Amino acid sequence: MPKQPLPIKRRNFIKAASASLLFTSLPSFAFQFFENEQPKKVALIGAGWYGTGDLLRLIQIANVEVVSICDVDKNQLKKAAELVAERQKNGKKPQLYADYRTMLQEKKLDIVLIGTPDHWHALTCIEALKHGAHVYVQKPISVDVIEGEAMVAAARKYNKVVQVGTQRKSTPHLIDAKNKIINNGLLGTVGHVDMCCYYHMRANGNPPEQKVPEFFDYEMWTGPAPLRPYDGLPHKRWWRTFREYGNGITGDMCVHMLDTVRWMLDLGWPKRISSHGGIFVDKDGKSNISDTQSAVFEYEGFNCNWQHRTWGNPDDADYPWAFKIYGEKGVLKGDVMKAEFVPADGSETIRFDVLYEKEEYPEDLTEKDIELHAAPATRRHMINFLNAIQNNTKPVADIENGHISTASCILANLSMDLKRPLSYDPLSRTVVNDPEATALLQRAYRGDWKHPHPDTV
Repeated sequence: MPKQPLPIKRRNFIKAASASLLFTSLPSFAFQFFENEQPKKVALIGAGWYGTGDLLRLIQIANVEVVSICDVDKNQLKKAAELVAERQKNGKKPQLYADYRTMLQEKKLDIVLIGTPDHWHALTCIEALKHGAHVYVQKPISVDVIEGEAMVAAARKYNKVVQVGTQRKSTPHLIDAKNKIINNGLLGTVGHVDMCCYYHMRANGNPPEQKVPEFFDYEMWTGPAPLRPYDGLPHKRWWRTFREYGNGITGDMCVHMLDTVRWMLDLGWPKRISSHGGIFVDKDGKSNISDTQSAVFEYEGFNCNWQHRTWGNPDDADYPWAFKIYGEKGVLKGDVMKAEFVPADGSETIRFDVLYEKEEYPEDLTEKDIELHAAPATRRHMINFLNAIQNNTKPVADIENGHISTASCILANLSMDLKRPLSYDPLSRTVVNDPEATALLQRAYRGDWKHPHPDTV
């Protein structure tokens, strides 16, 4: 992709109505937000793999100064600070914190990025909003439905932009597929959607109980969640294998595909959600999330079906984590690497390929554990976030849409647990005609931690 000879000014370049189209055709290094202004003050809460990656993508496309980073692991915190000092223009190391509340009280921040485990998303996001910051929070936004409702209420109350890290909406090849196939009516009437994940990503070991290392504050890491016996650092994959901290493969992976389908087809809340599954094969380890699960999200005229297995082979080896939208005129298949439209009349398949930006951003090539295919999408997602801040508009992955996708997956897990379909009413914040399920929309917090509520944020 050829370099632009001069940077293009944001006000003339980015317009809310056409930004998504432009993102697919121009290199993101042509953007430089806040170029002629004082650097925006930025902080990161949760300095692990994805949180640090999000922060580095922001540094690449905007005039920002990372002034503080918060994490309960001193070693992880130190590594993130050193990497940020190497990457940001002023070369400064950010101030380090172990408690996000102290950081937010001491620093006047413009933007806060949240890359913590899921059980911390709600409290950190709401507190950052209260302190006047715009927020970029990773998906899924919450571990229970009322947390998500409170996050939406807080964003609206404090009039701040909250972008959710469902960056498929900013993925160039998927934007192209939406524009050229769905928006142009090539699918015809949609009658069914399949979504799946067949990755063997469910950690299932049996590590012994251990002494908590001095560099790690396990009590604070656990926070409002139930306190499990410490059996090793929970970073990366281990915490996701427990429902104490998240919502399993459905909460982690279905939320991406459901959110993508909802965006492509302009869908809101499902009318009804049902799910079945359990631990059917990988029974030997500590993991308490399902290894096999299906869910049905019912919409007017068609259903969106989800299936995951963390064992065996995928149904379609070319699309192990994907969506397939079936219309009367053909099927649109998509994942993080590609998309293709297969017409029902046998005419030529239309293909869309992932965009890489290895030449434009050579530092990506040396970054540990980076998802090179996702980096361009994350940069564009950050650009969309900053555009919304600049213009006081809603971003493409606004907190309300992130909540609908997240809560729908949480409700699928509740349906699996209760063994019955559920219909959620967002106006009354209840499961219709189901007091038992309604009571499970808000889980108990541990100790003195106070669960947020949309009426009191």
